[in-house]
Amino acid sequence: MRASISIPSFIWLLLVPLVLLACSVPGPAYAEIPDAAQQYRRDLTRIAQAEWGLDAPVATFAAQVHQESRWRFNAVSPVGAQGLGQVMPTTATWLAGLFPDTLGSIEPYNPAWSLMALVSYDRWLADRIKARTPCQQGAMFLSSYNGGLGWLIRDRKLASAKGADPLTWFGSVERHNAGRSPAAFKENRGYPRAILQRWEPLYVAAGWGEGLCS
Repeated sequence: MRASISIPSFIWLLLVPLVLLACSVPGPAYAEIPDAAQQYRRDLTRIAQAEWGLDAPVATFAAQVHQESRWRFNAVSPVGAQGLGQVMPTTATWLAGLFPDTLGSIEPYNPAWSLMALVSYDRWLADRIKARTPCQQGAMFLSSYNGGLGWLIRDRKLASAKGADPLTWFGSVERHNAGRSPAAFKENRGYPRAILQRWEPLYVAAGWGEGLCS
């Protein structure tokens, strides 16, 4: 019986385990999403839908948390930003006053509080920003989350004065600097791109729902 096995069949028998092993390895999207993200997925979805509706861009918010803290609830930045959403203490105090019912007790290292702060602040910013598309609006409120709404307003005003479209971020407002330092400008412009173009597609592919640009 052994002698009757053809060479092609023998090769196939060797390849089958390799094929099965390859199929069991997580794809690129899953490989880059930290394991810790899964334990906060349900809370993020619930909070996002409560603030943004059932069609909330959960993948966008997940990508933002990824960029901010890599899903480390106890993360602290060199400048003092804290928690999953890397909220600065002064911003946390301001948000607590703005949303006393949900954020009144400041707990930056409480994952639920931090996710609520991130999503609520994004909603507050988005409500004050007009843009051509949801994707362009998302880029603008993310820029504001990173650097402040005041800077976005000044950058848009400069863009308009230079003949660019103030309602479009990518390739338009993002090119104009109303006075930030070179380092701050580079960080701020990289922030929306990293979230919307690098991380958001990973979370969409992993089944976290829709994103603003995906």
